[in-house]
Amino acid sequence: MKFKLSDDVISQIAKVVQLAIVTGTDIVDNLRTLELVSEGDKLYVTKEYQALFEENISKMMKELNEALEEKQKFEDAAKKTGTGFFN
Repeated sequence: MKFKLSDDVISQIAKVVQLAIVTGTDIVDNLRTLELVSEGDKLYVTKEYQALFEENISKMMKELNEALEEKQKFEDAAKKTGTGFFN
């Protein structure tokens, strides 16, 4: 039986490639996590995979924002005290 990729699968592959580039992770490992289901002659991303992927992106963004806020606090404190790289 032959299958074609649906637009949502193609879009998800693009997102996974972007994620691999941004995080410096292996694209093959990222693609291995992709879960698909067939409907007729097309393949679609599973709802469970899509939810988990979005949850992981949200978690990464939260952690990134927290790290940036902590960095900003450190830089502000260093400027106030006249110590550190910024003086």
